[in-house]
Amino acid sequence: MTSGNGADMIDWDLAVATANRLVRPGPDVGRDEARAVVAELRAHAKTSEGHVRAFTGLDSGDNHTPVLVVDRPGWARANVQGFRHVLRPLLDKVEQRREAMPGGAALGTVGGKVTGLELGTLLAFLSSRVLGQYETFAPQAPGATGHGPGRLLLVAPNIVQVERELDVDPHDFRLWVCLHEETHRTQFTAVPWLRDHLEQEIHGFLGQTEVDPSAVLGRLREAVQTFVGSRRGGAGAEGEGGSLVELVQTPEQREILGRITAVMSLLEGHADFVMDGVGPQVIPTVGEIREKFAERRAQGTGRLDQALRKLLGMDAKLRQYRDGERFVREVVGRVGMEGFNRVWTSPNTLPTKAEVADPGSWVDRVHGKAGMPGPEPTDASPDAE
Repeated sequence: MTSGNGADMIDWDLAVATANRLVRPGPDVGRDEARAVVAELRAHAKTSEGHVRAFTGLDSGDNHTPVLVVDRPGWARANVQGFRHVLRPLLDKVEQRREAMPGGAALGTVGGKVTGLELGTLLAFLSSRVLGQYETFAPQAPGATGHGPGRLLLVAPNIVQVERELDVDPHDFRLWVCLHEETHRTQFTAVPWLRDHLEQEIHGFLGQTEVDPSAVLGRLREAVQTFVGSRRGGAGAEGEGGSLVELVQTPEQREILGRITAVMSLLEGHADFVMDGVGPQVIPTVGEIREKFAERRAQGTGRLDQALRKLLGMDAKLRQYRDGERFVREVVGRVGMEGFNRVWTSPNTLPTKAEVADPGSWVDRVHGKAGMPGPEPTDASPDAE
């Protein structure tokens, strides 16, 4: 895992080993119960496919993308594989600069170990918080050409842990989660150009990354000063400030990130909207699940956990659910589901970041001023990841 084309700038094996060593143990589940959970999640994923198709009107054809029910170390391993694919342009860029530096090979070896440790630590932290994930950039099968078909990951111990903490019906909760994740799978399988578009945007973002250590260090110092200053100044209102990840970006990267953020808000908000729309029809206790999950999120976590979430920009992800769901809800309310689905026509019909905040402007741009109100949709469901 550590050879060729810049990949040795990160010790991927060490990242996996570190994540395995640091990952928190999951809930106590017996062998028979574990088998039953895996079987039920697979069944719910299959059932959700039909529900999502019927509600959204999106046709994903013969959906052969795999469903993997994994534990926490398995989720970390899968994401290391995805990172290797997405980060390759940046790693190649760093490798070229390293080769031109005196002592660059030795520096790369040490740097790869450090980065592997950091990545493994990060994945260990995240592995206990993710309920499910559609892995868009899944690795290719051996000998295959082109990109992989993607795959759906369901993290069984996290789902069991949360359903126990909330004291909700486990069967209903598992279907609730699967509806959200199946929507993501449908988005990418029914809209063939979406994956390539998102990958191009990410590669464009990485292509603008500074590889000059002095430039990166200078921007990081500025970011730390800005971040600390905003905390001292009392900035804590929602939407103020930003993560260190955001603050070290170049102006060009911020522009690209704005487009990526709009797409991710759309995808996450659409999944929440679908989950909430389908839920009352097939999940008897969806109201209780939604209420308890919202309370759990509102209660927050410890200070260290909150600081890490802010540092990594995870608070921004939660805003993506709210902003994106409101965009979908308002657009469907004005032009119906069929009118909303024009968002999937091409990259040009995706909403901008400004349009996510002002859904009417997207309707005016794509449908013209004659967009007619559609049926009133139901309220949004809470975050399922």
